[in-house]
Amino acid sequence: MANKRELKKSINYVASDLFQECIILKMIKKADNAKADEVMVDILNLQNEFLARANHPQPGAVKAYYRKLYTDFADAVESIINKMKEM
Repeated sequence: MANKRELKKSINYVASDLFQECIILKMIKKADNAKADEVMVDILNLQNEFLARANHPQPGAVKAYYRKLYTDFADAVESIINKMKEM
């Protein structure tokens, strides 16, 4: 990890890309509006949760904390992508 600022920028970048992709799917594919809205809310919740976690690491094993944050973030993004595929 280079620093918290770059981590937070990456989280924001990924969340905004997912949100844009969901809007595009909603418009072009004519996806179910309720499911698309639910996925967009999930994306915003994901962004808020991981930004909060990046700002307040647990004292002690900081490297392990950020490794776990990265893996949890990757898993959450994969879950949202799977939801988007089902729309």
